[in-house]
Amino acid sequence: MHTVQEMLEIEVPVRTAYNQWTQFKSFPRFMSTVKSVEHVRPTLTRWVIGCGPVRREFTAEIVEQQPDSRVVWQSLGRRSCHRGEVTFRPTAPDRTAVTVRIEVERRAVSDFVMGVSGFTRRVVRSELTRFKEFIEGLGEEGGAWRGTIRNGHVQPVEPEPPRSRVPRWPVG
Repeated sequence: MHTVQEMLEIEVPVRTAYNQWTQFKSFPRFMSTVKSVEHVRPTLTRWVIGCGPVRREFTAEIVEQQPDSRVVWQSLGRRSCHRGEVTFRPTAPDRTAVTVRIEVERRAVSDFVMGVSGFTRRVVRSELTRFKEFIEGLGEEGGAWRGTIRNGHVQPVEPEPPRSRVPRWPVG
């Protein structure tokens, strides 16, 4: 496993940074390596990424998501195997530390060479910088999905109402 971690401070509140990050379809607007993202289900996304003539498609499952705190995903399938996490931490009322951590499994010689050369780290740093420029330029998010996901399952937005305390009525 090759692990890359990058952190950047962004001049927007945590809620704004988190809300924009959950808008995966907007990623191609500011990330040069992301060509398209399709939100298949609340926990499932399909990605097309590329650099130069190289293109890769993969499906990713969101396994954990806590509003204003973090999003954790893992790729599905055998070809592109990675796991990632982005965390959001307030550093001031209008500033947020965004940390991206990606673990990539090296399956091919080319993946090993790119990992060793720091290619993955440079791409993550560059794309995180583009996210910073994008959200700071807007000043507000372009949408939000505030759901919570645990172990790959969307949690109810509202807690279930308590059960009735009325005793069972006799039938008969």
